[in-house]
Amino acid sequence: MSRPRLSPEKWIAAGFEALAALGPQALAAEPLARRLGTTKGSFYWHFKDVPTFQGALIDTWREEALAALAASVASGGNPDQRLRQLGRDILSDHTEIALRIWGRTDVRVGQSLKLIDEERLTYISLLLRELGLGNADFAIALQATLAGLPGLPASEAAGQLRIFDTLIDTVLALSE
Repeated sequence: MSRPRLSPEKWIAAGFEALAALGPQALAAEPLARRLGTTKGSFYWHFKDVPTFQGALIDTWREEALAALAASVASGGNPDQRLRQLGRDILSDHTEIALRIWGRTDVRVGQSLKLIDEERLTYISLLLRELGLGNADFAIALQATLAGLPGLPASEAAGQLRIFDTLIDTVLALSE
């Protein structure tokens, strides 16, 4: 009885899990195949080599991050609530901190992060303007907080969200 063939999407999903748990060194054919209970041949059926797989992983993350941002923009509603939701979405993404660490040494990852950070900064600036706050430094501070909080030692998601919400409250209090 043959096993069903794994799709590229399943390999990429396993790659995200491995990246979040073990870092970029886990993004190789053999450890991923072991993780999925299959052979390296299945990996190479879908991906020419490990750099091609890593590129697909990076592209998938970038596309998903842009789609999530577009959905947030399209959702409308209270800008304060959308700002807080953006924080929840970003801070609950366990893959992002691993990508940020990897992006320090991999140009492809760094370029994708830069693009997403720029798009997020534009969106945060828009939300703050809707709230009557035009100072660009506030948007930069919020974006930097979202990028940096997950990297703090022993930082847990609930604590990160509380810190981000406190920063939003502080920024909003300045407009009163």
